[in-house]
Parts: sequence; structure tokens; C-alpha cells
Amino acid sequence: MPCVDPSTEGFIMTTVLQRPIASVHGRDQQVTCADGRTTRSIDLDYAASAPALDAVVERVREVLPHCASVHRGAGHKSQVCTREYESARNTVHRFCGADPDDVVVFTRNTTDALNLLAGCVPGDTVVLDIEHHANLLPWRNRRVVRSADSVEETLTRLGDELASRPAALLAVTGASNVTGEVLPLDRLADLAHRHGARILVDGAQLVPHRAVDITAAGIDYLAFSGHKLYAPFGAGVLVGRRDWLDVAEPYLAGGGATRHVSVLGASVDIDWALSPARHEAGTPNLLGAVAIAAACDEIGAIGHGAIATHDQECTDALLGGLTALAGVSVLRLWSDSADIVGIVSFTVDGVDAGALATALADDHGIAVRAGKFCAHPLLSRVGAADGAVRASIGLGTTADDVDRFVEAVRVTCLSLRDRVTTGSLASAS
Repeated sequence: MPCVDPSTEGFIMTTVLQRPIASVHGRDQQVTCADGRTTRSIDLDYAASAPALDAVVERVREVLPHCASVHRGAGHKSQVCTREYESARNTVHRFCGADPDDVVVFTRNTTDALNLLAGCVPGDTVVLDIEHHANLLPWRNRRVVRSADSVEETLTRLGDELASRPAALLAVTGASNVTGEVLPLDRLADLAHRHGARILVDGAQLVPHRAVDITAAGIDYLAFSGHKLYAPFGAGVLVGRRDWLDVAEPYLAGGGATRHVSVLGASVDIDWALSPARHEAGTPNLLGAVAIAAACDEIGAIGHGAIATHDQECTDALLGGLTALAGVSVLRLWSDSADIVGIVSFTVDGVDAGALATALADDHGIAVRAGKFCAHPLLSRVGAADGAVRASIGLGTTADDVDRFVEAVRVTCLSLRDRVTTGSLASAS
């Protein structure tokens, strides 16, 4: 199958912005298709990992010559790095709308942040069955609530569970990594607080698309990753109330996390530091923290209003193009949910998801994801237990990207179905 040419008959035009809303590093990279032709690569896999913004790359380059140990040296470079690291923490604090008493802990990623908090929760954690595994598996005393076919009924079920017996925490996704659907976080926060629980929001998919003011929304804890926020330099964030964090034993022990350590006979006496140092043992990831802060600044400069408009236009075009194709079913959780970010997962009758994603990459230079997206219960819940294809948009997405993708799906599905019919494709799974 040849690379899709925009002049091809039947090519679908949209009204989406014709230019990226931000300068994304490597966006115009050329790739070679299976037939030997080259084409501009299209990244529709932002939900997995977003490319770095050029502004983030430039900021990292500025700091690189000064790299040294954070909080651990008297030299000039160490002093500069320590200031940069703590400045990045302050930037993230402002970006999230955190309360002055809240703490920002730098982690490796969202999964790391959630596992950190899981060791600090003094009681049960209530979760939904549609969570990403990172927000389903870490909680040590979890109570799983099965989601309903509507948001309203799902909230009712959560309320019933919270009322049935005490829970310390309600842990929910901000936006589904499979369907892009957004839950009413302010209502969930109120629900948790009315029953004496706190709320944690897995913001991995929400923060790149929406402004999240945790103080205004009543959110106690927010976790997200740099690599989904256009800062793929190995850092993540946990931001929120410090009291649980200040009394829990760190799950990562080491240098920098203590005030004093002494050996008494055969035992070790440890005086742990308070947060954030308590939970940042080892040499910190300076470049990761600086990158996240730079991404926060750049997103603030672009403006969440402009991002939301771009996001909506791209998502509408993506949905409109896919639903117009024969045999395509878009996955959704709730019948009464109209609020989604730029994530669209779908199946195609008679077409294997993995084969489709591979063909899109090999024959058209288009990157999407296929599989179960680390959310196996959710895929079973929406009738796609064998997996689906996910297309996700970001700040570098344009009309041409969406148009080429939709046309490539149409052409590829026809070809794959023909191969199955003629027996040239031995297996569709």
C-alpha cells in the first residue's frame, strides 16, 4: 500500500487549524514507507508519550552546561542547579493551582507518584474498575466499584460505596486513557469530602489538555507525567496535601531523605526529613524537573483557552472522519458523557487492531497505538476485550494529520479485509 497522498480522490478535508498550535520537536521528520517512498511522519500517539516542545528542549539545553548535584554541593554549578530545581518545583506548584501548604514531589512518572501515595494512605482506597492499571493496582486496601452506563449512575455507585463504610481516599482518573472521557472532578471531590475521604486525580491524560486548579476543584492530590506533558525527560509529579506524606515511611529510602541517621548496636535509627525531601531520595532528576516546569510555562503562554479550542476542533474532526467509515465503532464508557479530551479509540469490523496499527505505520508513516492500553478491565467493559486502535492528538496536530489518518484508515481497512478474504493474511490476531 502506498503512502497516502493528500491529492488522492476522496481525501477528507476538515476545518481544523492548518498549523500546529505549538512548535513540537521533530514534528516534520521524514520516514520511509514499506514501498520505499518517504513521507512526513504523523504522530497520533500523544496519549502514550508526547514529543518535547521546542521551548522545553531549548530550556534543557540552557541548563545542561550547569549540571551538577542538586542539594549536595557548595560549588557554583551545584548552587545553580539547586536553584533551578527548586524554581521548577515552584512553577509546577503555581501551574496546578496548589494551596500554599501543599507540597510538590518530583517522581519518575505518574505510576511512580501513585505508588508513592499508595504507601501513605491511612485506610481504604475506593477506585473504579475503568482505571489505568497505574491507578488500579498500587492501592494496598482497594475497594473496586463497577462503573455504570452513565456518569450519573456511576457517581451514585461511588457515593453508595463511600457511605457503606469509611474510606480514606477516592482515586479517579481525570480523563480516560482509552476513551478520553472526563469525569466531573469538582463533584467527585465534593462526594469524597462529604464522606470523610480525600480525592486523588490521575491527571496523566487530563493535564496536557486542560487547566487543573486543584484548590478551586477541591482536589487533594494530583499526579501526572512529564512525558505526556511535552517534557519527556524522565520526571513526574505528585502534588497535594503534605500531612500524609510527612508521616509515612518513604518507599524509596536513601540519601537526601533523612535529617540524621545513626547506628545503635544492630539497629539503624532514622530521622526522616519532611516532604518533599522525604520522598526524593537519591540524586534528583534536574533536567526532568526543569523540563516539566518549562512545559508548564509554555502551556501557560499558549493559553488553555486556545489549547481547548484546538483540542475540540481536532477531536471533532477525528470523530467525524472515523464514524463516517464503514464498520468503525468508537469506544465510549458513558451514554451521558459529552466532555472528552483528544483521545479516540475504535475497532473496525473484520480488521485486527494490531494489523491496522502496523499497516498505518509501515505504509503511511502514521503512529497510533493498538492493544489494551494498560486498562484491561475497561476494554472488557466496552466490549473490546481483544484490543482496539487509539488515535490521540496534541499541540502539534493539524488538519492534514487528521485527514491523512482518516483516509489511511479507509484505504488500509479495505486492503486488510481483501487480504483476509483472499487468504493472504494467515491470521487476524
